[in-house]
This record gives sequence, structure tokens and C-alpha cells, in this order.
Amino acid sequence: MMSYLFKVNKSSILLLAMVTMLLGCSTQPSNQAPLTNRLAASSSVTNPAEVVVEQPAQIVLTAIEIPNIDKKPVPVSDVWQRIRTGFQMDLINDNRRIQSQRNWYARHQNYLDRVTDRAERYLFHVVEELEKRDMPLELALLPIVESAFDPFAYSHGRASGMWQFIPGTGKRFGLAQNWWYDGRRDVVASTRAAMDYLSYLNKRFDGDWLLALAAYNSGEGNVRKAVKKNRRRNKATDFWSLDLPKETRAYVPKLIALAQLVNTPGKFNVSFQPVANKAYFAQINTDSQIDLAQAAELAEITLDELYLLNPGFNQWATAPDGPHWLNVPVDNANLFEENLLQLPANKRVRWERYTIRSGDSLIKIANRFQTTASALRNINNLNNNKIRAGHVLFIPVASKATEHYALSASQRLISKQQAPAKSGKTKIVHTTRSGDSFWKISRQYGVGMRELARWNSMGTTERLRIGQKLVIWTKPQQVASNASPAADRKIIRQVGYRVRSGDSLARIAQKFNVSIAQIESWNGINRKKYLQPGQSLKLYVDITRASL
Repeated sequence: MMSYLFKVNKSSILLLAMVTMLLGCSTQPSNQAPLTNRLAASSSVTNPAEVVVEQPAQIVLTAIEIPNIDKKPVPVSDVWQRIRTGFQMDLINDNRRIQSQRNWYARHQNYLDRVTDRAERYLFHVVEELEKRDMPLELALLPIVESAFDPFAYSHGRASGMWQFIPGTGKRFGLAQNWWYDGRRDVVASTRAAMDYLSYLNKRFDGDWLLALAAYNSGEGNVRKAVKKNRRRNKATDFWSLDLPKETRAYVPKLIALAQLVNTPGKFNVSFQPVANKAYFAQINTDSQIDLAQAAELAEITLDELYLLNPGFNQWATAPDGPHWLNVPVDNANLFEENLLQLPANKRVRWERYTIRSGDSLIKIANRFQTTASALRNINNLNNNKIRAGHVLFIPVASKATEHYALSASQRLISKQQAPAKSGKTKIVHTTRSGDSFWKISRQYGVGMRELARWNSMGTTERLRIGQKLVIWTKPQQVASNASPAADRKIIRQVGYRVRSGDSLARIAQKFNVSIAQIESWNGINRKKYLQPGQSLKLYVDITRASL
């Protein structure tokens, strides 16, 4: 219920008081003088005739609604609503760069829907952490710009995870990176690191969030250099006035455009699917390494869901040296903890006894069992990599087949290397040799450097190892024409060839007018290994010149 009071002006109150006094005269004691006599006796009034009692003016009574102080505010059920209330940046700016980005998002509602589907697991946590630091909630939209909220995103520049940390910056902000675990993809750890980094940049640029965001994208040095350049020329040093890389010039407008859309979606004819304003996951301490397939069973969730909540783990188990915790859906957290208590630490990973053979090395054994030499040293209390034939090693092994861990690093790579649907392209396996580089290989096969890097989950600046196998998808005509200096080939066909007794790579290369290196690349083989009679080879040849 709402209570009401009546609003009156000061003169009305005075008149009401006087009227009340006049009406009350008849009830006054007989020894009290009338009102006019008492007024006349006042030192300020000498002539009673001069005293005039005004008629009460019309009193306008206005009803004022007073909120019930006992009524509690209605809780926000949608995270998008919560984000709007925490915007701190200037969203009024509407220049062409912002308009261009906003128009793109507005035309791609399907993209916004896909992003929201991914963000559902992580957005509440991001907003919570931003609010704890009193940071602008526009920053909760930054993972859309960086990775479309894909925790497995990997760029050609070697940036990884939802917040797209490069290796060096990740280490600088405490994100461990090893064979077992990459903190750049860890939802909790990378969010903490991103906020640390953004807070640092904001202070370095005197509280200017737009400059801080520009530095997050292109590097602190590039932004400082642009600011100094403008100062020397007596130009403005705000973000919009700086000469920055093309990507950065679009980066900040993307975030502002998204914030404008979230702030008033109806104005731009877009919508954002509701995201529950409550925690999606809880973090549970495991105290030890655990097989992720086993953990998923204990939590009664799918293994894919566990990987999506714990994308920092590269392999089939958590890291032997930690971190020793897992994110699980809130509704399954208690169940997981209870089941985990019933499982001793020594049974959370399956172990295999391996007897060391002559010629073995710790690294070879580690590669064979998909682990690391460091992990084997720690598990078996070894001081170095020296091992002796006949001794026994305890080795952790996955409880399920490798394919079962579909979102592990190795399986994600295999998935990326699958052929694009209906592309008509052919898969080539190229074994790297001394002097190879992304640029050289991309020119050889007529593909882009970024494509080549993406197919192999690498960055274009990463070093290639000799003997490393790279997957390449290209058209047969491109393979033949780019892999050979011959300029007059006219009819290129894929030919299947079965190795015969006495065959060699040199003999086959001569027969089909191709090089040994091409045969190796097309079939993922090495010239140091002997061909076996009956072995099938795939060749791309000019049938007008080959000796078929």
C-alpha cells in the first residue's frame, strides 16, 4: 500500500492556522481578549482598523506518492540488465567508426545469438569480478570483440583464450603455460589477469579507458608513441585523434558499438537472449591430479561440458603440479564434492607400470604415453632424465580412448585439420625441413599464411621444428603448379600408385615427372624409410608428360 500526504505552500499553512484560531475563539476562556484586540496590543500594530484578516486563498492539495520503505527492490534476473546499470563510458558518441561497427553487428543477429550461447557459461563471473573492482561493465563485452567468447580461440598472432593473451603478457600476469595447462584459456585465471592488465593500463593512461583499451589491443608502447607524436604537433591526444594501427582503430569502436546495442537494443532492432543473473559454475578443490573423464562422471555431466568450463587443461587430465581445482555447474557442485571424497587421490588417475627397454629415453616414453618428461620425473622421484633398462616407471594413462577427450588440445587440432565441407580441396601433409617457414610453405602450396597457421593451431610467428608435420588443404592444381617450377602443365590429375618390388622414391618421381619432396609431402612419408611393396601412394601429375 502507498501512503499519501498533501502538499501546500507556506501562505496556505499560515492562513490555515489563522482560520483555526478564529474558529476556536468561541471556545476561548472569557478572560482572553478577542484576536483583533490581541493583535492591536502588539507593538507592531497601533490601529486596530489597520488589521486586515485576509480571506483564505484556495488551497490546492497535491497527492504525493511516498514509497513504502519496507518494500525491497526487485532483483535483476537478466545479466544484460545488470550490465546496463554499470556502464561508465560515454555512449553518446556516434561517429562513423562506431556507426560502421554497430551496423555490422545489427545486421548479424545470428552472430549475436551464437555469442550469447557461448557467453552464458562465463558472463556472470566476468560481471561479478568487474563489479568487485568498480570497473566499467562495458568491459564485460570485451571478450565478444576479442574471441566471441570462445575460450579455445587462437589467433595467428599466438593470442589464446577468451581474453586473447599472447604468451609473454600471459606470463607477466601470472598465467602458467605448459604441456598440461594453459592459464590463458582458464576462465577464472584469465579473467583475473585481464582485469589486472586493464586496471594497470587505465592508471598508466590517467584514467582514460579508451586509451587503455587501445593499449590492450596494440600494446602500451604503440599508444604512448601515438600520444607523443600528437603532442609534438599540438594535436589532441584522445583516442579518436591518434594515428593507431588499423585493427586498433576499429577495436575500440567495436566495444562502444556493442555497448550501445546492449544499452538500447530496441532502438537498433536487435535483441540479446536473456542470460540468468546467477552463477553458472562453482570452483571445487580436487587436491590432486584427476582424469577429466572420471571427473565428469563424478559430477554427472558430459566431458565436453567439463572441458568448456575448464578450457585451460590441454590434455586428458588436470596438471600433475596443479592447479588442483575444477569448475563444475553450480547444480552439480555438491554431488561432485561428495563423490570426490569417496575416491582416494591414488585412484583418480589410472597408472601403468612400464619396464624401461634398451634404447628408451624419458622423452620418448613421455611422448609414447602422451605426457611429459617433467611429469615422469616428478611421479617417479627422478633427479634428472637418466633412466636404466630394466627399471620400472609409473606412468599416468587416460581411462578412455583418446577420441573420447574431444576438446583436448590434440583432438581439437585433429578436428581443425578436417576438410571444409564440400570444399573440393585435398589434404596434404607436409613434413618440415631445414629452412622451412610459414611464408615459404604457403608460397609452395599456394595458400595463405594465416590459413596454414589456423589449420595447425599455430601462430604465423611460431618457429617450425624440423620433422614437424603440417596439414595443408589445397586444390590439386595448386599443389602441382605451386610445388613444381614447370610452367607448361595443362592437365593435372590425382593418380593412385601401388609400390612394386624394386621401386624407390627416386624411380617413382622420375616416372611421373615430379620431385621426391612432392611425393613426401603428398603422402606424409620420409625418404629415409624404405617403401614397402603394395604400399599406396597419392600423386598429382601432369598426364600429358608423365610416363604412365
